Amino acid sequence: MTVIQTGSIAMWAFIVGDYATEIFPLGTWSPSWYAFLSIIVLTALNIAGIRPGVGIQKLLLGALITGLLVIAVAGSIIISPDMSDVNRSLPSAAAIGSAMIFVLLTYGGWNEAAYLSAEVRNPGRNMVRVLLYSIGVITIVFLAVNFAFLRNLGLSGVAGSDVVAADMMRRIFGERGADFISLLITVAALSSMNGVIITSARTTYALGRDYTFFGFLGRWNGKGGTPVNALLLICVLSIVLVLLGTGTRSGFETMVEYTAPVFWLFFLLVGISIFILRRREPDRERPFRVPFYPVTPFLFCIFCAYMLQSSIAYTGRGALVGVAVLIAGIPLLILKGTPGKGE
Repeated sequence: MTVIQTGSIAMWAFIVGDYATEIFPLGTWSPSWYAFLSIIVLTALNIAGIRPGVGIQKLLLGALITGLLVIAVAGSIIISPDMSDVNRSLPSAAAIGSAMIFVLLTYGGWNEAAYLSAEVRNPGRNMVRVLLYSIGVITIVFLAVNFAFLRNLGLSGVAGSDVVAADMMRRIFGERGADFISLLITVAALSSMNGVIITSARTTYALGRDYTFFGFLGRWNGKGGTPVNALLLICVLSIVLVLLGTGTRSGFETMVEYTAPVFWLFFLLVGISIFILRRREPDRERPFRVPFYPVTPFLFCIFCAYMLQSSIAYTGRGALVGVAVLIAGIPLLILKGTPGKGE
């Protein structure tokens, strides 16, 4: 609630700000102004009701896929740049880990579909399909897009750009092409941000339902079909994180440093919990079975531990802020009240 999900919202908001500024700059703090505005507008749409929120999400998702396909096709038809000066030596394990922080960040929402399992028909079967199909499609599209980036700009060009898609389209079609793709990428980032707002509000609502101390978060607006209090809290926390990122060298990178260590720590804990729960409750009926147990979760835990170490090494002191916020939640564990008593 305070690190991973709200940090992701702020991160996407900064991406919106960076690309929207390419089209219409608002001054020195332009990315932050766009970030604030996008969080407030999307929160208001979701408070208005689940139908407007889902409708906006479908529209934004369509724009996302369209934009990515345009990038992939346009970039792939351009002659490859000269990459003779590229260092082709094998990278170190530390360098791979640092790179994978950002690579896996692009797939970071794959698990959030599970947060909506209570609203999915026949989740025991359909959740698996949703996860596998969505990851497969996104993987194919992202590989195609990155192929286009490398073919058009080269490794050095990609590494030196803050807005890679806009720079590539500017090279192909001029400023109009850059404005067009900047608009599509802005819409795509809004799609991802809106998805996180929808899911984070529901996990926060579940917290309120489970514990008396957070009972005010467990109130559901029957008219709009949305957890209004949870949405408002997520909005406020996300805006605070945008303020945190404003004034730094890069708001986006600040949010990566803030969220990455905590993100991989919790993924590691989830993997470990599978072994613990299997041992404590061996006869419990489970709607989801882990394939190839215990090999699959063991490999998952090893990789999460590697990524946790890599994220801490990359962020350095920047990791301390997210960890400090995480530790600050310990008193709330004491005050949370009895389970099952939420409103």
